This record gives sequence, structure tokens and C-alpha cells, in this order.
Amino acid sequence: MRNPRRLGADPLYPMQLDSHQHFWRYHPRDYDWIDDRMAAIRQDFTPTDLAPRLSANALDGSIAVQARQSLAETAWLLELAAAHPHVIRGVVGWLPLREQGAAIGDVLAPWAGRAALKGVRHVLQGEPDAYMADAAFNAALHQLPDLGLSYDLLVMAPQLPAAIALVDRHPELPMVLDHIAKPVVRGAPDPSWVNAIRELARREHVCCKVSGIVTEVPDWQWTTDEIRPYFETVLEAFGPQRLMFGSDWPVCLVAADYADWANCVRQLISPLSPDEQAAIMGGTAARFYRIPSP
Repeated sequence: MRNPRRLGADPLYPMQLDSHQHFWRYHPRDYDWIDDRMAAIRQDFTPTDLAPRLSANALDGSIAVQARQSLAETAWLLELAAAHPHVIRGVVGWLPLREQGAAIGDVLAPWAGRAALKGVRHVLQGEPDAYMADAAFNAALHQLPDLGLSYDLLVMAPQLPAAIALVDRHPELPMVLDHIAKPVVRGAPDPSWVNAIRELARREHVCCKVSGIVTEVPDWQWTTDEIRPYFETVLEAFGPQRLMFGSDWPVCLVAADYADWANCVRQLISPLSPDEQAAIMGGTAARFYRIPSP
């Protein structure tokens, strides 16, 4: 495998990107999902904390993804992106999609010209499957391509059939599956998850993030070999040109140091060609989120 810094710096290859991480100012009320087992991340996480981790792991920037379903947080992430452009290459924010429906573009008016806003996410993993069929929610999604935005699809493995139906309603909307749909990572992959991933991957406008996997190991004690069959499933289904590395930092810290996860992914992709490795480590994310070369 090539030296990661060489791969990132070579003009033949795009920048290396972390396609999925979060920032927050911690308050128990706002982050009540961070339970006692996750006490290590009950603190603030900012671009200043992330920057040395990106540098140490030969990464040229990140995509900051919403952690709260709040317009105030989206505005804050855009402010952070403006202040730290070499750390945050793009933002996936939250917008009131179902509340606004087809008029979702009106919500974006105050942010006109904010090129850092690349996409939108709603925490569908916390919603019933029927939410994905909601008429107003889908009316808003229909507007996103014309607004220059993509959609991050955050669902759990059992929700994949409903997610596939959602994807089929929006063939023009670039979508990316977060965290390989969060299957339980224990032993051989569940065949129902494997089959659903293969079916989803038949939709060529959908990509997949290799992220958030270590926290789906029940005891958070994992090895690269345990992760391998789950990685190989999404690699076979999507191919390297539709896979993107993501750290899910700081959530990952309950199960893995940033470098441990980055090194795991680099080990998993080491049999691939330099072009394929470059796609997973940044090329796919740069293309999907429309990140200009530095």
C-alpha cells in the first residue's frame, strides 16, 4: 500500500477526506442519547480538536454532519466552516423538511451563497418507517437537487426496505447511506442485511459511508478481521467509486481512537489499486459533496 501522505499529495489523486464527523457544545439536554456508557464524549468537540487528528492521519479536511435536528446547529456548523475552511470542507445540516415540504427552499434564503452547505440529513433511524413515505417530507426531498443539495440517509438495518422505497422516489437526488445502515457487527453478516445492501446498491445515485461500524459491535471490542466481512459486503455491492471513508468522530471514541479506525480502513483497502484506495479515502466524497480541489 502506498504511504497515505503520498497518496493524498500526488496530483494524480484527489484530496483525502473524512466524509463524516460531528461537532458539538455538550449539554445533557441537547445530547440525551449520550448515555453513561458513552461518558467519554460528554464534552465539547470543535474544529480545533479535530485539526490535529486530520493532520496526523494524512487527511485534508472533513464533512461536518449534523448531530442535532436544529436550524441553529446548521447555522453554527456553517459559521464553523467559514472560520475553519481547511478543516471543514463541507456541511451536512438539518432542515425542517417535513414541516416545510415543497417550500423548503425558502428556509435556505438566509444562507444564499453559503457554498459550504452540501447536503441535508434527518435522523430517520429514530422515526417509524412511515415517515419515509410522508408526502411533505418527500416533497421537500424533491426540491433538493435543484437547490444543489444531497441527502444523507441515516437508517438502521431493519429500515433498509423502506429506505430503498424512499430512494426509488428520488432518482435525481444524490444520496449516501450513513454507517452501512448500522447492522449488528457480530460474526457473519446477517443475510437480510447483505441482500438489502446489494439491492440498495443497484441504485447508482446512492453511495455508502464506511463509518460508524465499530460502535455497532455489541461490546465495542473489535478487530479488523471482525469488520472485514461487513466492509467486503459494501465493497462488492457499491464498488470503491461509491464508497467513502468516514470516522464518525467523536462518537467513534467510545470504541476506537481516530487513528485506529483510519488505520483499520486503510488496512482493509490495501489490496485495492491506488485509484480505488484514493476513491474511498477522499475521491468519492469530494465528487459526491462537490468539494473543489485545494
